[in-house]
Amino acid sequence: MKTFLTQFFTWWNGQTLGTRYFTWRYGKRVGEDEFGNVYYQGGTDADGATRRWVIYNGYAEASMVPPGWSGWLQHRFDTPPSEEDYTPREWQKPHLPNLTGTSAAYRPKGSMYNPEKRPVADGDYDAWTPGG
Repeated sequence: MKTFLTQFFTWWNGQTLGTRYFTWRYGKRVGEDEFGNVYYQGGTDADGATRRWVIYNGYAEASMVPPGWSGWLQHRFDTPPSEEDYTPREWQKPHLPNLTGTSAAYRPKGSMYNPEKRPVADGDYDAWTPGG
């Protein structure tokens, strides 16, 4: 019953009832990523392209989609990562959740939450003045 109510009243946690019905009706499971998100395709949109979507494992956070799957969802790749040997580039970092509002959030020097003084401008910056 809790799952039904969650799907009925929330869109940010897993899938809604409408998404569940559409997935049942048209969806073909394509694969799953290391976070437990499941990817589907099926049906067509207004442009005639095949629709692709993800059902998140828990809270819907777009940054939880790995780079390979993100490219597939956005139609940059035709082959999903589950059907090829995708390896991330060396410059791609592993996922970090959104840290805003936590003690691990970025706080630059001079901000209200960082006691360190901001470095003094050394002349390489000219402030804008109206009419100047």
